[in-house]
Amino acid sequence: MRLKPVKPGTRIKLTDDSAADDHAPRSKEAEQQLAPLLERLPGLQTALYAESKQALLIVLQGRDASGKDGLTRTVFGPLNSQGCVVSNFKQPTEYELARDYLWRVHQAVPPKGTIGIFNRSHYEDVLVVRVHEFVPRKVWSKRYEQINQFERMLTENGVTILKFFLHISKEEQKQRLLERLRNPLKNWKFQVGDLEERKRWRDYTQAYEDVLERTSSEWAPWYVVPSDRKRSRDLLVARVVVDTLERMAPKFPKVNPEVLEIARQWEREATGRRKIDE
Repeated sequence: MRLKPVKPGTRIKLTDDSAADDHAPRSKEAEQQLAPLLERLPGLQTALYAESKQALLIVLQGRDASGKDGLTRTVFGPLNSQGCVVSNFKQPTEYELARDYLWRVHQAVPPKGTIGIFNRSHYEDVLVVRVHEFVPRKVWSKRYEQINQFERMLTENGVTILKFFLHISKEEQKQRLLERLRNPLKNWKFQVGDLEERKRWRDYTQAYEDVLERTSSEWAPWYVVPSDRKRSRDLLVARVVVDTLERMAPKFPKVNPEVLEIARQWEREATGRRKIDE
């Protein structure tokens, strides 16, 4: 199974049934298919970093406990941190609120040669802001097109954008939140506010459906990832990322001729020493 991007303008219905796609591979099979992708990814990242002519921005959105952290750790954790940066966008500070809502996001866009991962993103400004009515409808309703144009500007300047919505069912979210509570290494992540957000499930569903319809573009497509099964989720995202990097086709720069000549000289000297030793 391969994910297909959401076609611009397509109306998406986020049902609980679609969060656990029956065609997605099960855990053991998914792990087997994931392994070669994780072996391929570091080489592509190294070439991207060495070339330093283009960047890859990966946007992860999803409800609480949808697996943004777990996916980042599994798929991108093994990468060289010099060329892979994770950015988290929490409640904006007063300093950030004094500027336009995209200002802090633009600061975190990955530079050329880098893979950037947004764990939540500028889409919070048409999700949380909308659901909680932090700003009037006449304000947030304009942001879909503003975001489209912002992302288009990035792609026209060497940034390839992939956006993934990690789609989980309400029951699966409940089970994962319970697991957090029971696990002393994870229960610190549980917030009372998480339960309040669950009460707004339908409102968030509508908000996400509108985001997918109005901001999936040819230059910055959305992918809906069935995420009730963790390993299948990781596999589906890794496959899109690897395919995209291969299409970007980063190339290692040519070696400076002077460096090559030095290497040849050292090799001749080493060969001479071996002959003397023989």
